[in-house]
Amino acid sequence: MSSLKLISSSKCFGGYQKVFNHFSEELQSRMNFTLYQPPLASETKKVPVIYWLAGLFADEQTFIQRGGFQRYASELNLCVVGPDTGPRECKIDDDPDLGPGATYYLDAVTEKWKKNYRMHSYITKELIQVVEKNFPFVQPDVRAISGHSMGGHGALICSFRNPGLYKVATALAPICNPTETKLARKVCPAYLGSDYEEIRKEWDSTYLVKKYKGPPLHVLIDQGSKDHIKDEYLRPKRFIQACAEAGFPLIYREQEGYDHELYFVATFIEDHFKHISNFLK
Repeated sequence: MSSLKLISSSKCFGGYQKVFNHFSEELQSRMNFTLYQPPLASETKKVPVIYWLAGLFADEQTFIQRGGFQRYASELNLCVVGPDTGPRECKIDDDPDLGPGATYYLDAVTEKWKKNYRMHSYITKELIQVVEKNFPFVQPDVRAISGHSMGGHGALICSFRNPGLYKVATALAPICNPTETKLARKVCPAYLGSDYEEIRKEWDSTYLVKKYKGPPLHVLIDQGSKDHIKDEYLRPKRFIQACAEAGFPLIYREQEGYDHELYFVATFIEDHFKHISNFLK
């Protein structure tokens, strides 16, 4: 863990918003991640952690600059960690629909991408180890995960694929059924291979929820009613139906008049953090 470097630290609502850089073994690349340390966090006062996953084409700066969460993390005494959306050092393809801003938080298997595009393993294994070993104020094994859009998709699949790793998962406008959208015709073959029909289901929460077996997992989703990509790309109705068929408890709320932008996230992030805090404490 000696490669961990502090890039910046700014006081914010009594705590500190920090940015770190480290070398990732999973991704074979240096990675940035953000960490909000609430004011009461110390070696003697351990706090729970929320892992936040950013959306398509975003990076680790998006949420800390535009999400408006720090006030609530400070009040609720929550550590918030936000990785970048992919390895920036790896110049593999110029296609904007593939690459560091569009990893979809999966582990690629094709020869072209598999060395560096293992974001799922990075988030659910390596990043947790880095955080819990380097920051003594983080309470081990008391985690939640959340995200927006592609990051909401990531939060769902990380929790379904790793029962017990997170106590609660929330998402704002998540991509709920990604492998059956138009974009999947490009993403799935690139990352998962041309014969992806079965393996794609391992990276799609609409399929994963049907076979979830593990400790109780609390899932909250907020979706804007005026989100212009809701039906074509996000497909929440398919996920709601899958949860009903599986008997999986889901809190789903459609928020009237809201679209897909970060203003939507900033409006409801307090709700999500309070919901998470109830379960983590």
